[in-house]
Amino acid sequence: MTSVEPQPYRLDVPDDVLDDLRERLQRTRWPDEIAGSRWEYGANLAFMRRLTERWRDGFDWRAQEAKLNAFDQFRLPLDGTKLHFIHQPGVGPDPLPLLLVHGWPGSVWEFHELIPRLADPARFGGDPADAFTVVAPSLPGFTLSFEAGQRRLGIAEMADLFARLMTDVLGYPRFAAQGGDWGGYIVGRLANAHSDKLLGVHLNFLRCPLDMPFPAELTDEDRRYQEEIGHWQTEETGYSLIQGTRPRHRLMP
Repeated sequence: MTSVEPQPYRLDVPDDVLDDLRERLQRTRWPDEIAGSRWEYGANLAFMRRLTERWRDGFDWRAQEAKLNAFDQFRLPLDGTKLHFIHQPGVGPDPLPLLLVHGWPGSVWEFHELIPRLADPARFGGDPADAFTVVAPSLPGFTLSFEAGQRRLGIAEMADLFARLMTDVLGYPRFAAQGGDWGGYIVGRLANAHSDKLLGVHLNFLRCPLDMPFPAELTDEDRRYQEEIGHWQTEETGYSLIQGTRPRHRLMP
């Protein structure tokens, strides 16, 4: 067990930060748009204006904070990073420890509807015997696990960090793990490097199958999937190319 104890955490963004955000949204300099183009050449300008107005004037930040703060949250310094995580005890006779790992560029907020169902299934008509004690960390370098100047971690380092969190910090010698997108790669690495600590893993939204060759003879289902992949790679992966090759590149000052 580590000698460092996790400290309770609550999200409470200062009012001046939110005021600054609203002011910057108010000062948005909108570009021109080709008449009638709608979504053909990028995000629709009218939609972006509505989205900005909603974010500036209609979004209830404090209500969303309260939803996140309904979970048991903690932070602790671990291996050079200030790690944030939800640790929600299961309600049942023998809850199974479960590590949930989010993807990029997401956050633990992805799980805000899932965690109550996993931790307290009886509340939703399930069997208390199926309860999990859920541990959902914010990926180091992201959202609430970010601090300026801190150590940057890759997939292998994050897997090692989460293994330490579960076993050395929280005291679970064996646990299950689930990961999607970037979290899927991290949990995959966790299974490879720390299999003695795992009861099982579940992975979703792994992007590596996109690059796998198709069989020589395609079924109708194969062709539909090929078309979907082609559309995705053509229309939806520009951000990946930009940020993969120019991670600090800025389009405008």
